[in-house]
Amino acid sequence: MSEVNKHESERNLQLVLEEFRNYQQGILPAGPGARSLTEFFAGIDEKLDPAAASAPKIQSNDRDVLNLLTKRAKVLHLGPANYCWFTDPSRALCLKLAGTPTADRPLVGMCDSARCPQATHHPCHRPVWAEHAERTKTFLGQLGTPRKTERTRLQADHDRALRVVAEIDAASATMHEESS
Repeated sequence: MSEVNKHESERNLQLVLEEFRNYQQGILPAGPGARSLTEFFAGIDEKLDPAAASAPKIQSNDRDVLNLLTKRAKVLHLGPANYCWFTDPSRALCLKLAGTPTADRPLVGMCDSARCPQATHHPCHRPVWAEHAERTKTFLGQLGTPRKTERTRLQADHDRALRVVAEIDAASATMHEESS
């Protein structure tokens, strides 16, 4: 089990580094937790800025960056359509919904990442949300008129999936707009 945990920690650290590099290139996260993650990355980026450094040592190699990102990597939990940055159990929507606000891990299976303040969506999650929107659209087209309750629920789900896809696209487009 310790070997699995070690591999999971290494994978999380690499994912956080990859998202930090995306941040540096202007590819921002989307979702309710995006601002918090972006602020965290901005703080790390500021520490790496040689002009802002108060000491002569500049932390610019990957190992130094990884050391700065390690704490955040420890709270990363992967969902099928989001990353959960489980920094504060009292803010985790999944724990509130389950009635277990003091749990030490998120309930990823209960995650509503479009509403949880600790969830982020990244370009790698876009295909999952786009497929969900397309399948929901198909179901909506097949529903008969007597099923108004189901139609309302599915329409809300479809709208949410389209909104998440649009947010991911908008956050990714930030890089292209700034470079133009």
